[in-house]
Amino acid sequence: MRILVVDDEISMARSLKRGLEAEGFAVDVAHDGEEGLWLARENDYDAILLDLMLPIINGYKVCRTLRDEENWTPIVMLTAKSGELDEAEGLDTGADDFVAKPFSFVVLVARIRAAMRRRGGGAVVLEAGDLRLDSTDGRAWRGDTQLDLTVREMAVLEYLMRRVGEVVSKTAILEHVWDFAYEGGPNVVEVHISAIRRKIDGPFGQKAIETVRGAGYRLARDGGMRNTARPARDEARDER
Repeated sequence: MRILVVDDEISMARSLKRGLEAEGFAVDVAHDGEEGLWLARENDYDAILLDLMLPIINGYKVCRTLRDEENWTPIVMLTAKSGELDEAEGLDTGADDFVAKPFSFVVLVARIRAAMRRRGGGAVVLEAGDLRLDSTDGRAWRGDTQLDLTVREMAVLEYLMRRVGEVVSKTAILEHVWDFAYEGGPNVVEVHISAIRRKIDGPFGQKAIETVRGAGYRLARDGGMRNTARPARDEARDER
């Protein structure tokens, strides 16, 4: 999932970025309200962490502007203020939650995921046949077997599972799973897709992720169950 952090405290923004990336999120960072508003308009985020006291445009105005433009990305406001009136104003502008600094990072992540669920973008368990992924704690299974996926592999698989049955381009995966500052090419997506296939398909004789030539990838709605009887040599050929 991709998150935008808007905070003018450089050290705080860096800490949030490191922590959220360790949780499997792709994270973009802005240090003033104007830049944050521009990024929120230009990119498809799953959540926004928005500091209240920002240079140029404050958090209240950023939040209200996005809501006025019918941008319903979940917004969790961060602030050093803890008064009831400040919290009420933040929620009145359209924020989904309000967290006062200092805060527990574990609780913050839980609130982000809760805000995403309330907005309909954070389903707890995603399913495709016997392939399941718990987006709350970052675990996935094929049948009763838990899969050993890296944080980035989990993020790519989650993105595909949220769009099960749809063709998803390499560019879309790259933009959503890697952050705005990533300067590498789309080949990194191929590498991760190949690794995911080896873990979710190979050992089980199934084929969940289809390569759509010239377009991208598609995760089968049945999780690849229909391919269980295919010979291993056919699976190897498809992998190539």
